[in-house]
Amino acid sequence: MTSPLEVSPTSLVADPEAVLAGAGKIQGRSLGQIAWMRLKRDKVALGGGVVIAFLIATAIFAPWIVDWLGDPPNEFHQNLIDTAGGTLTPIGPRGGMSWDHLMGVEPLNGRDIFSRILYGSRISLLIAFFATLLSVAIGTTMGVVAGFFGGWVDALISRLMDVFLAFPLLVFAIALAGVMPDTAFGIGGDMLRILLLIFIIGFFNWPYIGRIVRGQTLSLREREFVDAARSLGAKNPYLLFRELLPNLMAPILVYSTLLIPTNILFEAALSFLGVGVRAPTATWGGMLSDAVTYYTVPHFMLWPGLAIFVTVLAFNLLGDGLRDALDPRAR
Repeated sequence: MTSPLEVSPTSLVADPEAVLAGAGKIQGRSLGQIAWMRLKRDKVALGGGVVIAFLIATAIFAPWIVDWLGDPPNEFHQNLIDTAGGTLTPIGPRGGMSWDHLMGVEPLNGRDIFSRILYGSRISLLIAFFATLLSVAIGTTMGVVAGFFGGWVDALISRLMDVFLAFPLLVFAIALAGVMPDTAFGIGGDMLRILLLIFIIGFFNWPYIGRIVRGQTLSLREREFVDAARSLGAKNPYLLFRELLPNLMAPILVYSTLLIPTNILFEAALSFLGVGVRAPTATWGGMLSDAVTYYTVPHFMLWPGLAIFVTVLAFNLLGDGLRDALDPRAR
């Protein structure tokens, strides 16, 4: 028969040095680190982010890529077009695709589609990014002010949002872009059209994010940390910039990634209707508009349509992943 186990009282006391040594291995994680860990587990969202990074890189380095793999976007190659039978068809299989023209050539004048897709991405991404930045800046400011101060300020800004939301934006954009002269305010050419589209898309889309920020602000202003800061003597500017805005960054970031593809589609629609950036500057919507006439040449419509589809899908996937990663209730 074995003797009972004897436990010494001193054996139940932990060594303070051992406790301190073990405690040094425990590291806290910030909210950003937790969100990044969640995002890394979402392979679909990461794939969308990789595609977006690739698109931005190709747009930035488009001139160098075209010098290496293609021809200038507005260089004509009439020798590559077959005019026999009264139709314009690229010479060669698959729409004239070759090592010199990776995506083929246009059936009208033989311009390289690959280089025009790359240069078109610069226009679409530039307008979408800056229009989103303008919408986020105005919408965040208006939403925070309306939600924080309430009363007649909230009522006034909310009614202003309703007016902008009821405004026929597409009709206004077509009308304004159609009557805009070639030179205004000392600016002309493509730069004037780009700035005009950024203003139209960005300025009239701010109520969408403004409503989201207003709703979040109404919830946050009643939280305990705001009451604690106010009880310590914090003024309104401190509460707005140090307490509320940092807690609003997550929904603002998520909605921004979802607003960019909407702006890309809107810019493509305006270019398709002929009131965007004018020819011969390459745009995805303008290429689709030209391709409608040559419906018998499917590759002419395939590449710009595929570029819009992949770009919008990548931004939407990344936005959904960010929403799940930044949600504190997500597992």
